[in-house]
Formats: sequence, C-alpha cells, structure tokens
Amino acid sequence: MAEVKLPNLKANILLRILPVTLTIILFTQITSALIVEVDIKGEINEGTVIKVERAFEIAKEKKASSILIVLNTPGGLVSSTERIVSLILNSDIPVITYVHPQGAFSASAGSFILLSGHVSAMSNGTSVGAATPIAITFGEVNAVEEKTINYIAGYARSIAEKRGRPVDIAEKFVTESLTLTSNEAYKLKVIDILSDSKEDLIEKVNSGNFMLNHKPIKMEGEIVIVEEPLQSRILGVLSNPQIATILFLIGLYGLIFGLTSPGILPETIGVIALILSLIGFGALKIDVVGIILIILGIILLIAELLTPTYGILGSASVVSITLGALLLLDEPLMPKGFYESFTTLIVGVGIGLGALMTFLLIKVLQLKRERKKVGREALINQEGVVVEFDNGEGFAKVRGELWKIVSDDELKKGDRIIVEGVNGLTARVRLKVR
Repeated sequence: MAEVKLPNLKANILLRILPVTLTIILFTQITSALIVEVDIKGEINEGTVIKVERAFEIAKEKKASSILIVLNTPGGLVSSTERIVSLILNSDIPVITYVHPQGAFSASAGSFILLSGHVSAMSNGTSVGAATPIAITFGEVNAVEEKTINYIAGYARSIAEKRGRPVDIAEKFVTESLTLTSNEAYKLKVIDILSDSKEDLIEKVNSGNFMLNHKPIKMEGEIVIVEEPLQSRILGVLSNPQIATILFLIGLYGLIFGLTSPGILPETIGVIALILSLIGFGALKIDVVGIILIILGIILLIAELLTPTYGILGSASVVSITLGALLLLDEPLMPKGFYESFTTLIVGVGIGLGALMTFLLIKVLQLKRERKKVGREALINQEGVVVEFDNGEGFAKVRGELWKIVSDDELKKGDRIIVEGVNGLTARVRLKVR
C-alpha cells in the first residue's frame, strides 16, 4: 500500500487564511480612501474659514486622497481669503478647486481660491475674475487707492506663479477687472479642466498628469461632504460687515444711554451687542477715518447732553457716527453689490437709530434737570381760595388741602391767591390780580 503524505497542517491553514487576509487588507485600503468635499457658497467670511479648516482636519485624520473645494462666490473678506489660500498652498493633500454647477461664478476673492488649487476646474457656463478692489467713500462706491491695487495684484501674481498659471491674466483680474468664461479660462490655461459633473471631474483628474510632491494626484474613494459647523454659522453671521456694523451702533448707543440713565437693561444690551460686533470686526479690516468719525460723533453727542443746542450737536453727532460706520470697513474684495446695499442699509439704520437714541437721551436729561416737585414744593405758584383771613393770617384751600397762610395783602374770604413760598406748614401767599 502506497504511503500517503498529509500536507503540513500549519502550512495548509496558512494557505487558506492568506488569500482571505490579503483580500480584507486590500478591501480595507480601497474602502478607506475618500474625497473630502467642502462648498464655498456666498460671501467669503470668517465662518467660511472655519468650515474649510474643518474639511482639512477631516482629510488629514482620514488620510483622504484629495480635497474638493466647490466654489460659487461673489467674493468676500481679504483676511479670510488669505487664510483659505494659505491652507491650500501649504497642503500635502491634493486640493482640487472647482467652480460648479453651471451658472456659478468665482469672482473677486473667489478667483484667488480657484487659482490656488493643485488642480483647478470649472463647469461650462461658469465665470471667474473681476477682482478689482473697491471701497466706499462717503457713500459712493469707488476704486481704492493705487497701493492697495498693487498689493492685491502682487498677491494674485504670487499665487499664479506658485501654481504655474498665467501671471498676466491673474494680474488683470485685479488691475482691469478682467472676467473670463470657463472656456476662455481653459484656453488661457487659467484652469486645468473643463467638467460639468463631479464624476467626470474625478475621471479627468485621475487620467491627467497632475503631480504633487512627485506623486500623481488621484481622486479616489467616496465623496464625504463636510457640513457647516455651528461655530462656522455663528461667525459667518457676526463677520458679515452689515451685521457687525449694526450691532456696533446698537452697542454704542446702548452704552451711552445706559450711562446717562443707569439701569440693567440698556447696559446689558449695549455690552452684548458691542462684544458681538467686536468679534465680527476681528475678522474685518478697519479704516482709521471711520473710527475717528465715530469718536467725534460720541463727543458731539456728549456735548449736546451737557450744553443743549436744540438738537444741532445731536444731529451732527448722528451724521458723524453714520459716516463713520460707512467708512469703518476697509474690505476691498467684497462684491460691488454688497457695497451698494451696505450703504443704503447703514445710512437708514444709522440715521434712524441715532436720531431715536439722541432724542431719548435729551429727554432723559431734561427730566433729570427738572426736579420732581412733591409735598410743599409742589404748592409754589399754585392757586388757592381764601377760607378765612384776619390780621395778616388765616387759612386757604390749595389743591384741595387746607393750609395756614400769611400775607401782606388784605384778603377776604373767597379771594383767589397765589402761593409764593412755604415755611413749615405755613404758606406765604399774595392776592391774585382780580
């Protein structure tokens, strides 16, 4: 009988387990890959920064294959844009910037974010550019001074140089307010890919020759969309220049009113509004001229309270504070439509709120100056009727009360008298002209 050799038991088990183990490892590696997506919609502000930072944190924690930033923005705050661009330029994870869907645009500050991506893409029917800095000058929307334009143009050039995109086009976004359609941007190599869907974008990125740190850029795995954190929503509201300015005005007048007429409510509302506005202003660039005008307005209002000028200084205060609020912000990359609506809103709120608070403050001060008359003091200059009078003294009814009276006039019952003064329980009176 032939000898039958049984295979080694350990080897047999290993041979059976190994394929399964390798399959699990490979499956885990495949399914662990992901694409982190974050959307930038509307105006770029401090809330946007928090949201984008969260996306980068998730991508790092999950070892994501790439980060997809979907853009549809008219522009926003300079400081917030700079922080987002810095995150992208210093990222070890590939960042794909994408203007999407069709009809979207990436204007002003948004154009810098698009340029900064390791791979930049646009959908057909989208646009990019128009990054000329603008500002409000006494209610009018004008171009900013030359040094600001030069600074932002240089910033655009540096981003374009870093990513190998056309420097002259990036500069014209700022100096000439150049706007490009997606097709024009693609032909001029401002962007790398034209794509109308995320699926098509992923395919084109993976089949293209895009590199980061000498490694091919790949978009692999499922797309994980980053939801906006609560902190991002709150800061997004507070760093809105309109909200921050209105809160500032409410806080300013609330504190002044509270100090003039002490009470818990005015000071509390004023302090809370002022703190919230300062949080918002922390993300904004502030103009010194605006601050000076607001301080001048406060001085004028105090002067009105101390030396009443029948509202002349009060009116000047309202105008000064309103103009100061208009000039307070120095944010050159906000969309032009923002400045137009901002002017209308702040002028309306500033004049309305300022006039109301000035009126209330003046009235409160007037009431304080008028001593509240009670008891005996309330009798002075009041009329009364003599009840009886003899030898320079007697009694009279004043305001329904019987008072002892003295007078140098000859009085008789029924005469009308005027109270001139009060000494203890005796009133000095004179005869009212008959």
